[in-house]
Amino acid sequence: MRWQVREASGGGEALAALSDQLPEALILDQWLPDLEINEFAAMVQTMFPAVDVLRADGQALTRHIRSPRRPELLAAIRNAQWQTEASTLSERGRQRTSKGEAQGSSLPSQVDASLPGMIGESEPMRELARMIRLVAPRDTPVLIEGPTGAGKELVAAALHTLSPRCDQPMAILNCAAIPETLLEAELFGHTRGAFTGATQSRVGRIEAADGGTLFLDEIGEMPLALQAKMLRFLECGEIQRVGDNTVSYVNVRVVAATHQPLEQRSDEGAFRLDLYHRLAVFPVEIPALMDRMEDLPALAEHFLDRLAQRAVRKQLTPDALEDLLSHRWPGNVRELMHVLERATILSGDQVEIERSHIRIRRRPRS
Repeated sequence: MRWQVREASGGGEALAALSDQLPEALILDQWLPDLEINEFAAMVQTMFPAVDVLRADGQALTRHIRSPRRPELLAAIRNAQWQTEASTLSERGRQRTSKGEAQGSSLPSQVDASLPGMIGESEPMRELARMIRLVAPRDTPVLIEGPTGAGKELVAAALHTLSPRCDQPMAILNCAAIPETLLEAELFGHTRGAFTGATQSRVGRIEAADGGTLFLDEIGEMPLALQAKMLRFLECGEIQRVGDNTVSYVNVRVVAATHQPLEQRSDEGAFRLDLYHRLAVFPVEIPALMDRMEDLPALAEHFLDRLAQRAVRKQLTPDALEDLLSHRWPGNVRELMHVLERATILSGDQVEIERSHIRIRRRPRS
């Protein structure tokens, strides 16, 4: 695949570029120099409905766009898509709130029983929604705990969406996905020449989230040396770019996530206990899919709807659904999504997904 990337310095130039050559996607910086971003996005979607409009922090994307390499650019675009979805959820939440206020009544109870972007009406999910709605309006740090594939990113997005910070940036960093040598610079930023390859100064994820939310996924993978600097930031909002002597202050709400037992890891000396207590002021646990199997049919329908955007809408036969309900789902919701995508492909031109199309790798029980 060849990447054809074209930059525009403002909204007016972008409209001209769109008229010249229609691209598949338009990635918008959150700060346009000449137009208000929401009005510009609506204008583009009206004039060019076939173009996907994504929003992202321009500084986070610049180095990938100027030197487009496929893996890095794909990751940047996925992050932009996620931010766009979070922005859409924020707008829907505000619209629901405004509608409820205009009618002079509270929102229906069924709305309060769910979270933006989350599927499920089981008792564990209702309790999760109750906890998130209690803590979302505050600046309290939240630690999201739960197994891999359970939906920790979606819970973090819901926290941001339901908070007063929903109109501000949400920066995301997976601590397990960044090499240890670069993680500090990614978090706190760096100055030009701070290390080999630092050809220009760069804002870190913390500073990019000023006024909004910082989501640290897989916080248990953060090196011990960096944990001390992170603790300092949590205590006083103080940051210092790598290679810089200047200290600055930011206002950021921190949400962290982990699948590891951090308190146990602190006993083993692998995680700072004081940092754990700073992060876990309000711990929230996401249930495994096995603990909310009554949500599986609704989750399956949701994923089949999403898959129908690229192919024919499929339906599960009763036998196929029975197979799904009999599995223990060690990979949780993410595993279910992949199984359904595989089944959609295996079913070919058929409208129905049959039991023979459900291919699950079953591990022997210990």
